Amino acid sequence: MKGTSSPTSTSSAPSSTPGGLPPFDHEPLGRVIFAPGALAQLGAAVRSVGGTRVLLVTDAGLAHTGHPGRAVGFMREAGLDVAVFDGVRENPTDREVENGVSRAREHGADCLVAVGGGSSMDCAKGINFILTNGGRMADYKGHGKAAKPMLPSVGVPTTAGTGSEAQCYALITDERTHLKMACGDKKAAFRVSILDPELTLSQPRSVTAVTGIDALAHAIESFVCLKRNPVSSMYARAAFDYLEPNFETVLTDPQNLTARSAMQIGSHLAGMAIESSMLGVCHSCANPLTAHYGITHGVAIGVMLPHVIRFNAAAVGHLYAELAPTAAGANGRPAAEALAARVRQLTAAAGLPQSLKECGVSDTILPLLAEEANQQWTARFNPRLVTEADIHKLYQAAW
Repeated sequence: MKGTSSPTSTSSAPSSTPGGLPPFDHEPLGRVIFAPGALAQLGAAVRSVGGTRVLLVTDAGLAHTGHPGRAVGFMREAGLDVAVFDGVRENPTDREVENGVSRAREHGADCLVAVGGGSSMDCAKGINFILTNGGRMADYKGHGKAAKPMLPSVGVPTTAGTGSEAQCYALITDERTHLKMACGDKKAAFRVSILDPELTLSQPRSVTAVTGIDALAHAIESFVCLKRNPVSSMYARAAFDYLEPNFETVLTDPQNLTARSAMQIGSHLAGMAIESSMLGVCHSCANPLTAHYGITHGVAIGVMLPHVIRFNAAAVGHLYAELAPTAAGANGRPAAEALAARVRQLTAAAGLPQSLKECGVSDTILPLLAEEANQQWTARFNPRLVTEADIHKLYQAAW
């Protein structure tokens, strides 16, 4: 679907109430437990939501860390009957969800526990949709389409990036079209999230890099998006303040538990900001790159984000100044340029690609990528009106 605005047009700020502030409807999703070693509380957390027969959803690649095994141990110590589904892969598809549903039915699961990164979180939510409401994932694209109650669930992130444990949406890829479906429902949200920064110490540097940049983008995009409001802005700003000064530390000193804790809190707060508002065109641009080239989501985000910040400067440069107050005006640079440069500095420090060409993307596919990115719904919430032609220019700038 093509937009109707010109490449130079800008969107207005969110519509306001007579008091001058945008209206919002905020409903916190669930309980959050944060502490080093908090994984030991998993059994009690499952008991607190009424679980007795648990399906643990994770990915097989995480087994070497010992986290899924420890999670199973803590739950069995609490007298819970636990089965494991470890068929989750990066960017889970509707087929993996179906496989997980079959395992849950075999076990007679009455509770789901996700241990892992965003893919495990999303897959667990997807399993919950189909297990309780039937049909297929495409039936739940959008929000609030699950008519029946859903199982209680607990999320235990082992990365500091997606913030999926703080959101009610599952991002599931359609295996046929390779497009990501955002399926959301308040009933799909985790009743309890356990944030144990000790679990993130096992992240390889590459995972720390891509998840950290993704979390930072969540904070930046949600802070300026069209659905921003006082609550989401508070979460996004706090997330940025935790993430930006600690990202380089976790890269150079990966066992620094204080910095790891800050990154995990920042990631969760950024997820809460998304849940209370939305994202923007950076995430719309990233998804086709993953679909066509298998580029890791955080890598795609890192390449595109500086260019999106520069594009949005005409509409929300004053908001970018709030995120980068010390950098704004430095060396004569406006705030947006300073923030874009800081993001580029962080991706370079992480050793991530700096261009689409470096990622192996052909310039001949850019028009197709722009067409597909323009169909992603997050583009509709970008603070500056964006057309397919605008997105094509963003890709060209990043190439």
